[in-house]
Amino acid sequence: MPDETEIQAIINKFLGFKKDRPWVELSFFGGNFLGLAPEKIQRLLAAAAPWIASGEINGIRFSTRPDTIDSQRLALIRPYPVTTVELGVQSMDPYVLRRASRGHSPEDTVRAVSLLKAESCRIGLQMMTGLPGDDDATCIETARRIIALKPDMVRIYPTLVLSGSPLAMLYLRGKYKPQPLEACVNLLKTLYLMFHENKIAVIRMGLQASEGLDDPATVLAGPYHPALGHMVYSRIFLDAAAEKIQKIANVRKPAPMDAVTLRIHPRNLSRMQGLKKTNLTRLKQRFHLQTLIITTDPDLAQDLEQDAIIVTAQ
Repeated sequence: MPDETEIQAIINKFLGFKKDRPWVELSFFGGNFLGLAPEKIQRLLAAAAPWIASGEINGIRFSTRPDTIDSQRLALIRPYPVTTVELGVQSMDPYVLRRASRGHSPEDTVRAVSLLKAESCRIGLQMMTGLPGDDDATCIETARRIIALKPDMVRIYPTLVLSGSPLAMLYLRGKYKPQPLEACVNLLKTLYLMFHENKIAVIRMGLQASEGLDDPATVLAGPYHPALGHMVYSRIFLDAAAEKIQKIANVRKPAPMDAVTLRIHPRNLSRMQGLKKTNLTRLKQRFHLQTLIITTDPDLAQDLEQDAIIVTAQ
């Protein structure tokens, strides 16, 4: 557990990266925050509170299990400037939760969200794909039930098989089959679009890349990629561009298209190109194009709105 001196040192270090960010939170992650002993919870929150009072930080954020949200614990943290709580929901399917030995139920998540909304804090819900007993249909249903709870944000974490874990034992015995990377990207694309259409921000897809996760001895199997989120965004932009090009092709038939220009916001350039520019190759092959050009326009939408991609053809 970090003491007050360590917390201050960490805050001072990262405030150096603040720049002009309009909103900054101090976050307690990596464990079940409200599962700690009450005195430890209070000590950590008390160490952070002065930074919020001074205006250097806007609030406190932490992650916890849904079944740790109750009136007693909420009363414990109420005196402190907690602005965001994230819940490790993982799934809204009771069978999947039992197979994963999560120890909480979908009803715990519903109850926790209701209690947190009464506290007027921002709510993040974390779901996982590819858990034992899971499939695309149950993941999509979990997303639907999460959408119904109207959180402010979600994170989506594909299940990885980590060395030394109980899941690793199942995997090595042939009793657990992880998601292939390509199938995972397609599922995450569907989930992202579901949340996007319901105006719920997806703030992360896949675990944060780290030296440990890049070690094959750590991740035995599963859809790990250091740029998984980028792969999902690239697939979404590929599909959107292909749909618009196809509409032009249908109008121009039987006249062929020789060249296509895609105009996008500068922020979306790498997403439109795809890793190693694979999107450009796929589009050229699919539509038999001699030339495919991408230009940028800062006046276009940055997100996946109707005018995020402008297509012209010759």
